[in-house]
Amino acid sequence: MPGLDLFGSSNPSNGATVVEMPHPSPVPVPASEEQREAQHSTELASVPRSLQAPAAYYNPRLDPKNFLEGPLSWNPATRLRQMLARPGIVVAPGICDGISARCALEAGFDCLYQSGAATTASRLGQPDLAIATLNDFVQSAQMVCSLNPTVPVIADADTGFGGPAMVARTVTQYARAGVAALHIEDQVQTKRCGHLLGKQVVSREEFLTRIRAAVIARDSIPGGSDFVIIGRTDSAQVLGMEEAITRLKLAAEAGADVCFIEGVRSAELLTATVEALAPKPVLVNVISGGLTPSFTTHEAEALGAKIIIFSLVSCVAAVHGIRAAMQSLKKTGTDFTSARGMDPKAFFEVMGLKEIIELDARAGGKAFEVV
Repeated sequence: MPGLDLFGSSNPSNGATVVEMPHPSPVPVPASEEQREAQHSTELASVPRSLQAPAAYYNPRLDPKNFLEGPLSWNPATRLRQMLARPGIVVAPGICDGISARCALEAGFDCLYQSGAATTASRLGQPDLAIATLNDFVQSAQMVCSLNPTVPVIADADTGFGGPAMVARTVTQYARAGVAALHIEDQVQTKRCGHLLGKQVVSREEFLTRIRAAVIARDSIPGGSDFVIIGRTDSAQVLGMEEAITRLKLAAEAGADVCFIEGVRSAELLTATVEALAPKPVLVNVISGGLTPSFTTHEAEALGAKIIIFSLVSCVAAVHGIRAAMQSLKKTGTDFTSARGMDPKAFFEVMGLKEIIELDARAGGKAFEVV
């Protein structure tokens, strides 16, 4: 399968299952340090590659140095890699629907984040408790990515929605939708928002299996995809920061392009995380009132983070705004106050009205000469 050749031990040299051990001496003699090292080497050499842990992943085509120069690409995944390789922090506001995505683009953001929590809330009206499916996320991504196909969209992929085959399918579906990057986490399938309590995580090996499946799927896309794989761990609140950093180091070795520890509780811990995982870029997730301090973009950049996402910025603002509008309508019987002077045409202009009218006119259409 394409992509497997980039893992040094993905093709076993033979099917042997016997581990050969050096024959012991008839008379027990304490071994010297050199003899012990030689014995250990002999044991390792006789273990078939199929039983050894996969070697560290390396794809020379995706080396960050290849993305340092040149104009920004029209391909969103390539563009994101260029942004990661060059100076400056990548700021991605969380969007929950077409309206919030349009507002983020209007504000001038050059990267967007499709939050799993926000998508679940906007599409289903449900909390972030593993309720949304792959189809929900992909359909939302198709719409968001179509609004400006050059702007990279980083999308939440939860646990990958199943085993390795399903993780691979998730990567393929996201890439086809136009997504530039996704993050895969180590929570159990019945996961929850990373800023809630009571989380459970899978074993290291199961987490790494998810990462490897994502990487293999990306490298199997015909033509050579620049799709970015982000490894996320939620283990800091369950097993401690040391285990979280260890998991992300292993994820990086398995091919993750970016590392993401959910719920970093202090500036000192974020700095320590960045230093421990260097040179891999680190993503930090800021949610007001969540586990992570409310770092500003400048503060996060100063602490060494390369990507900062604000997962709930749009949907929390929507709740406040819509709730106030509904309460005002209920109390006053009119929406005049909440509209703030925005008429239908002004609203549709935020949604791209002028671009559609221009396209229609250039094609020879006359349907929208007057609107």
